[in-house]
Amino acid sequence: MKNRPVPISPGVTLGDGSLVLIAGPCVIESEAHAVGLAREIKAIAARAGAPFVFKASFDKANRTSLSSYRGPGLDEGLRVLAAVKAAVDVPMLTDVHEPWQCARVAGVCDVLQIPAFLSRQTDLLVAAARTGRAVNIKKGQFLAPLDVRHALAKVTESGNANAFITERGFSFGYNNLVVDMRAFPMMRALGAPVVFDVTHSLQLPGGGDGVTAGLAEYIVPLASAGVAAGVDGVFLEVHETPARAKSDAQNALALSALEPLLGRLLAIHQVVRT
Repeated sequence: MKNRPVPISPGVTLGDGSLVLIAGPCVIESEAHAVGLAREIKAIAARAGAPFVFKASFDKANRTSLSSYRGPGLDEGLRVLAAVKAAVDVPMLTDVHEPWQCARVAGVCDVLQIPAFLSRQTDLLVAAARTGRAVNIKKGQFLAPLDVRHALAKVTESGNANAFITERGFSFGYNNLVVDMRAFPMMRALGAPVVFDVTHSLQLPGGGDGVTAGLAEYIVPLASAGVAAGVDGVFLEVHETPARAKSDAQNALALSALEPLLGRLLAIHQVVRT
């Protein structure tokens, strides 16, 4: 089946042969932080020649501990994302967790993301589809690659062809995830573009003391393997000081490491697509 490109914004189309970078902090920490980080990442992506989508969550609804920072919430979060979009002029992606949030988020963001744990929730998928915005379906850690076709169909059969799939690892025993490189061509064969969420795939869910642990030291080889397997985009959580990140500190990529990594990935992508 021919891969169907998904337009995200003027100048950014997923699945058109380019390698799209989706990057930003796991969660909105403040307006100044989000604007500053978006500006830095945009400059890096521009120098590399990679289309860029900024991502950050207004609410991390599945944190390990009740005391963990979740984000500023919907109202403040959308205000911050709108401020980032106005200041940096970059397309935006964020998560939605409940159907009623979709229309409001679509007023600001170019991509509505379905969290992996919610990837079978019909009402959420349909509500996201009906906004007309691009929909990113994160494949659940409990789904085999081809099983995501049902979630994809819920979006497309609701009248929205602009859906894509993101791989973020499959549950592999206690506190661990594994990425099966066969999953990328399998899911691309469904006709939708496929993105590799590298940093979330390196989580050790519940493996820390009340926080999610991670293995950021393996970002480079895992990202390289995914691009070599033919993905249409890479998804990276980026922070200027990962140890101080308010969410997913142990699997975030340092901002200083982004430019060399992106150069490496684009070189691999060029070989794969020629």
